[in-house]
Amino acid sequence: HCPWVHLEDAGTALFTDAEVEQLRTYLLKGGFVWADDSWGPFALANWEDQIGRVLPPGEYPIRDITPEHPLFRTMFQIAEMPQIPSISHWRRSGGGTSERGPESAHVVVRGISDKEGRLMVLMTHYTDISDAWEREGEDPQYFYSFSPNGYAVGINVLMYALTH
Repeated sequence: HCPWVHLEDAGTALFTDAEVEQLRTYLLKGGFVWADDSWGPFALANWEDQIGRVLPPGEYPIRDITPEHPLFRTMFQIAEMPQIPSISHWRRSGGGTSERGPESAHVVVRGISDKEGRLMVLMTHYTDISDAWEREGEDPQYFYSFSPNGYAVGINVLMYALTH
């Protein structure tokens, strides 16, 4: 009934013990979580700690997701995960995409799979894919720069989550 959960600013997550148990149950019965829009090493470490409480890394290791993964070609062919900044950073920086300079120059795409290899958790770090959907009406230049790729990624992730 709930095949997809989308988390924004996932690097600030702090799950209660009850939420840990509920999320584990949800994922192991076929659910899918996409944790997006986290920037910086603290956010990445915090998210990995929180999701590690849900899915212990000894049983469910976090692995890099490369462009060879079916997620990158479920409907659209995506050569690499785009770096999409928040619209406020994009405006302030004059069109920059790396919100933390050289530290966040490259998007990190990782995931956690179940025992059969089905991706249960997708983590996109140093990008804000969903801003491509949320902000499309605010600025035509932002829309044309980021929304086509952001929608392609979103559709691929949704199709993957619904079919795997």
